[in-house]
Amino acid sequence: MKSVLNINRDNFEREVMESKQPVLLDFYAPWCGPCRMVAPAMEEIANEREDIKVGKVDIEDQKELADRFGVLSVPALVVMKDGKIINRAIGARPKEDILSLVV
Repeated sequence: MKSVLNINRDNFEREVMESKQPVLLDFYAPWCGPCRMVAPAMEEIANEREDIKVGKVDIEDQKELADRFGVLSVPALVVMKDGKIINRAIGARPKEDILSLVV
C-alpha cells in the first residue's frame, strides 16, 4: 500500500523531477478547509494507482516550491511528467476530476 509522499526541497529532484511515472502534487496549507476535503481522495489515488506517484507540498513549510510553481491559491493540483508540468487545477474537486488531470 503506497501513501502520499511529503515533498520538500530536499527530495523534490529525486521524487518529482527524476520520476519515471507521472507525479500528482497537492499544494496545500494545514489551515485550508478545501485542502482537507481533497486529502482523502489523494490518499485513495496513492493506494489504488501504482502508475501514479502522489505527493503533497505544505506551502507554508515549502515556500520556495510554492513560488517555483506559482501557487497563489490552495489547494493547487499539479501533474508533472518527465520533469514538466502537464496539467494543473486550483480548488477542491472530486477524485474522478483529480484523476482526469493525469493524462
